[in-house]
Amino acid sequence: MAPSAWGPPPAGRRPWSRRRKRLLLVLGILAALAGVGTFTLPDQFGVTSGFLAALCGLLFVAATVVFVAIPGPDTWGRMLRMPPLAGAVTVVAVLLALSNAGESLRWLWILAAIAAAAWAAFAVWESRRSGG
Repeated sequence: MAPSAWGPPPAGRRPWSRRRKRLLLVLGILAALAGVGTFTLPDQFGVTSGFLAALCGLLFVAATVVFVAIPGPDTWGRMLRMPPLAGAVTVVAVLLALSNAGESLRWLWILAAIAAAAWAAFAVWESRRSGG
């Protein structure tokens, strides 16, 4: 017989904090409510509600992946010190800046690329400094 899915966490893993659980609960509820609004609200509000439901669902999945991949306290600090993540964000921001030639939001993507490059430099410097 398989162990209970709602039992205590495995040895060596800390249980999630109340803040993490609350964030996932709120994102799940918002995604569900906005999904219901997609079918019950009039035209333009229903479409907007659908986009909001998709955004909440995406954030729910992303938060769950981050919480599983980076257990314990100081998740934000660990993510700031991850050069592969910073490099991937830099690549995406540069590609968005290059694909928006002549568009009105190109300046935003250029600023995002500069900020991502600064983050990548910080992550590399911090990981080299701390030896890991």
